Amino acid sequence: MSESTATQTRGATRASRASVAPRRSRVRLIVVAVLLLLLLIAPLYVDEFWLRTGFAVFGAIVGAIGLNLLVGTTGQLSLAHAFFLAVGAISYVYVSGESGGIGIVKLGGLGLPPLVGMIVGVLLAGLAGLLFSPIAARLRGIYLGVASLGLVFIGQHLLNTWTSVTGGFNGRAAPDFSLFGFHFANKDPLLFIAGVEFREAERLWYLGLFIAGAAYWFARNLLRSRPGRALQTLRDSEVAASVMGVNVQRYKGRVFLVSSMYAGLSGVLYALSIGSIAPESFGLEVSIQYLAMIVLGGLGSVGGAALGALFISAMPLVFQKYADVLPFVGTAGGGGLAAGEAARFLYGLAIVLVILFEPAGLAGLAGRFRRRGRDPGGGAITAPTAAATSSSTTDVPSDRPAQGSST
Repeated sequence: MSESTATQTRGATRASRASVAPRRSRVRLIVVAVLLLLLLIAPLYVDEFWLRTGFAVFGAIVGAIGLNLLVGTTGQLSLAHAFFLAVGAISYVYVSGESGGIGIVKLGGLGLPPLVGMIVGVLLAGLAGLLFSPIAARLRGIYLGVASLGLVFIGQHLLNTWTSVTGGFNGRAAPDFSLFGFHFANKDPLLFIAGVEFREAERLWYLGLFIAGAAYWFARNLLRSRPGRALQTLRDSEVAASVMGVNVQRYKGRVFLVSSMYAGLSGVLYALSIGSIAPESFGLEVSIQYLAMIVLGGLGSVGGAALGALFISAMPLVFQKYADVLPFVGTAGGGGLAAGEAARFLYGLAIVLVILFEPAGLAGLAGRFRRRGRDPGGGAITAPTAAATSSSTTDVPSDRPAQGSST
């Protein structure tokens, strides 16, 4: 077969692949548009339980994306995510809460607008991450995990003893959110859309959807940028990153800052979702749950982190709602497993199965389906002809020359 024929064949293959790329982009755009439309109209058709569950999921997605930037993208193991969530939640409650008292406990509060409280919570969580970043920059692997674990115990001690700010063991209520005079409470002001009354659950749904979408968009663009590529280089090899001119310690500190700010924002959304904060809400178990989210979803994948957060954060709530019809799951005070325990067993099993059969997580399953659509069996791209194969084998040696060989 002549060289010109082989060249034409390879050119046709490349052209076929180029024609598939725009088609895949259009399909992805259509899927995203349909999903966004469904999320926008959901409050018109679903009841309050699913709206509040969705808001809790949106908050978990923000926190999972932040942790995935740290663990999945740069390879820094952290068990302190619950601590940064607590910083964000407590800051919001104190800055936007009013002074008062519950029994003998006197609570302080600045009474500032909730938007200010949210911003302060995010900034203080980022500051806490920045203060811890010099330690994180000098440790790696299990040593960093153990060091970050200490922050969780410090946070638990502060939550239980700093009663004027946190409310102590009993916690304290989270103030309702408002934005430029628009309140997210039930009837202040009254709001009807398409004949449906938009109360607190409907309004918080849109707030969570916007924040989660913005967090997802920022993380995707960050990973596509030059700093994002530098962070991925750190995960592969710190030595290689240093040789390529990446300031390893500086980038480690920056990603810890960004991750903790994500966690602080997630903590604010958690406080709004529950309506209050308590010390047991920010224990080590919460950090483990967020690690489970990103492992199940797929380390290094922003979309995978969102899927893992959806699976793990929604499961206990769904189990609790349908405890009377699910096997082995019982209601509070009844027989069977509690909803939270059953959910932990199930997502623990899911993580084991993912590690055994699909280490890339849920994002890896999506990538496998995409690759299946591009293989010869899917019909998207034709298989190389025998002429192209024979030509490629003559142009490129089948074996690498031995070291020191001149051929």
